Amino acid sequence: MKQKINCIAFLLAFFVALGSKSQERPIKPNILFILVDDLGYSDLSCMGSTYYETPNVDRIAESGMVFTNGYAGCQVCSPSRATILTGQFTANHGVTEYIGAPSGEQWREKGRYTKLLPAEYNQHLAAEDITMPEAFKAAGYTTFFAGKWHLGDEGNYPEDHGFDINKGGFSKGSPPGGFFAPFNNPKLENHKKGENLTMRLAQETADFIKTSKNKPFFAYLSFYAVHAPIQTTKEKWMKYRDKAEKMGIEKDGFAKGDMLPYRLRQDNPVYAGLIETMDDAVGYVLNTLKETGLDKNTIVVFTSDNGGVVSGDNYSTSCLPLKGGKGHQWEGGIRIPYIIDIPWMNCNGKKSSIPVAGSDFYPTLLELAGIPLPKKANVDGKSIVPVLKGKKFKKRPLFWHYPHYGNQGGRPVSIIREGNWKLIHYWEDNHNELYNLVNDLHEDHNLAQLHFKRTEKMAAKLLNWLRKVDAKYPQKDPTYDSIKEQQAIANKQEQVLKGQGKLRVEMLDKNWQPNDNWWGSIITKD
Repeated sequence: MKQKINCIAFLLAFFVALGSKSQERPIKPNILFILVDDLGYSDLSCMGSTYYETPNVDRIAESGMVFTNGYAGCQVCSPSRATILTGQFTANHGVTEYIGAPSGEQWREKGRYTKLLPAEYNQHLAAEDITMPEAFKAAGYTTFFAGKWHLGDEGNYPEDHGFDINKGGFSKGSPPGGFFAPFNNPKLENHKKGENLTMRLAQETADFIKTSKNKPFFAYLSFYAVHAPIQTTKEKWMKYRDKAEKMGIEKDGFAKGDMLPYRLRQDNPVYAGLIETMDDAVGYVLNTLKETGLDKNTIVVFTSDNGGVVSGDNYSTSCLPLKGGKGHQWEGGIRIPYIIDIPWMNCNGKKSSIPVAGSDFYPTLLELAGIPLPKKANVDGKSIVPVLKGKKFKKRPLFWHYPHYGNQGGRPVSIIREGNWKLIHYWEDNHNELYNLVNDLHEDHNLAQLHFKRTEKMAAKLLNWLRKVDAKYPQKDPTYDSIKEQQAIANKQEQVLKGQGKLRVEMLDKNWQPNDNWWGSIITKD
């Protein structure tokens, strides 16, 4: 009997040891980094949307960790993408605006009549900065890129900054051929007319994964979706049009904002279909990981480059309960979905409210892979591995610098978040706004006067940091005319309210027929 008990004890110890061993970090885990363009904080069902359906992204959230205070590097795309790849805040890497935007006196051509002329900015990643893919490549990883780049013209493409393979990444920020082939993309050949771009990028990524069983990989899937032009299939449009009707279609879809109108709710059936296709594509890649047996040693990251498009562009979504969206200085512009799944950590859907940013991915993923930070890497981000492990994490300030006017109605600002507090410094008149984000998530109550000392201290920390990194600033426009500016804003507000209001009604009509160059293209024969 005693011998039997000893045998059982031995077996139990063996299986416990076996189980614990399976939870250890692989020597060189794979990385799958999924970046969605313009996806808002509330644009996923796992982040609270009752309209959009994202079961595959929800799978990542259910097995990984969701950071409810996850931030993009900027409120627009190129700066945020540069932050992910360099680990630097925008004022440090100098790409402070989407590449191609006018600055200085060229800004006047926009006819906005603003008080300031936007600052000059870097038009590509600096050659001396060691990017995250370069760090992984130096450690023996094969590096792969698919999708949107928008970080420089020829000579500054993905293959010039650490990626071995590039499928679809070049200078453009939106898909030049839309979301159905022909793609008009010099880095992505056409297979057949009407092919879906989002699924094609997923297939390219899946094909790469299948050929990478014997060598660790860093795969960066950077969707052009859900950026404008928003397009979907007829079937998905019908599904979400009917769903909007069942949920109850409100009469008013838009309201006047600070500089532009904004969308009041999530009820755009075309955008909903575009999101679902993105989710289908994510599912395709996740299934490939599982089929190849690589899911157990592959870290999956899912995030967005900035907030959802509430104003400007296609006025696609609403980021409520957050204020504003892409291009804006409020939470809707910079707070985004931020999910990390590490199979051997068993996070199982845990949520963390600790503020983290796009700059943190670089040091975090390197640490998870057991790779030291390159000595010459100038990284602002901090590894959040302690948070993933449930350990203490030292608080630190997060910084944003956007000395520009956004196409979506944002103003030139710099921002600091410290703990529960967020301070916005407006460059037009140098005033500050202070918000307690725990008590006032929608940023309705400016506490700058009530908490004067805190405001003064945070503003000084922000401005000192900007001086330290030699930030560039907007300049006063000597031709500024406030009457012309206000008239331009008023005219634009009325124009958009009328045009977008009409389009919304049309999209939600059962008999709506869009331009036949997109959903009509999917039934075109080869």
